[in-house]
Amino acid sequence: MLTASSIVQLHDRLTEAWHHADGEADAGQDSISEWLVRVARQHRANFDLWHIEDEARAPGVTDAELAAVKHRIDWTNQLRNDLAEELDIALLSWLEPQVLPDPKAALNSESPGLMIDRLSILALKIYHTREEATRANAPAGHAERNRERLAVLEQQRADLAGCLDALWRETLDGTRQFKLYRQLKMYNDPSLNPSIYRNLSRQSIDEPKR
Repeated sequence: MLTASSIVQLHDRLTEAWHHADGEADAGQDSISEWLVRVARQHRANFDLWHIEDEARAPGVTDAELAAVKHRIDWTNQLRNDLAEELDIALLSWLEPQVLPDPKAALNSESPGLMIDRLSILALKIYHTREEATRANAPAGHAERNRERLAVLEQQRADLAGCLDALWRETLDGTRQFKLYRQLKMYNDPSLNPSIYRNLSRQSIDEPKR
C-alpha cells in the first residue's frame, strides 16, 4: 500500500503540473489508488500554503491584505495538518484487520503521515530551488549556491524516503509500531485561543443593553 518512491514521484508530478496549470493539472489522478489520492490532497494543501506564505512577504502589502493572508495561512495550515492525520488514519485502518501495528513492538517517534508531510514540503523546496538554480539574469553566484542547496535537499529527501519505507516494512513485520498523533492545534479554536475568547468577552461586555 505504501511505497516512498510512488509518493515522491506523485509529489514531483503534481508540483510540476500545478505550477503550469493548463487544465491538465490533475490529469492522471483518476487512475491512481484511493491512497495516493489522499496523498495528493495533502500535498495540495502544502502547495497552497507555500504560495500563500509568499503573498504575505510581498513588498508593499497593506495591513488589511496582510490580515486576510494571515487568515488564509491559518486555515490552510489547519487543513494541511488534518490531512496528514487522515493519512495515518487510513494506514491504521488498512493495518487493523492484520492485527497491526503490534502494540508490543518498538514505537517510532514519527508517524508515516508526518513523514509524508515532510516529503511534500521537500518536493516544493526542491522544485523552487531547481528553478532558482536556472533563473535567468540572477546575481553572480546565485546558480551555484542553489545547486549546492539542491544537492542537500535531494539527499535529505532520499534519506527520509528510505526511513519511511523502513518504517512501513518493519510495521508489516511486526517489529515496529506507529501511532496517530493528533496535532490538537489551539489557535483556530475560539474556546482555546485567549486572544479570541478574551476579545469576544470584552465585546459582550461592551455591547449596549437593550
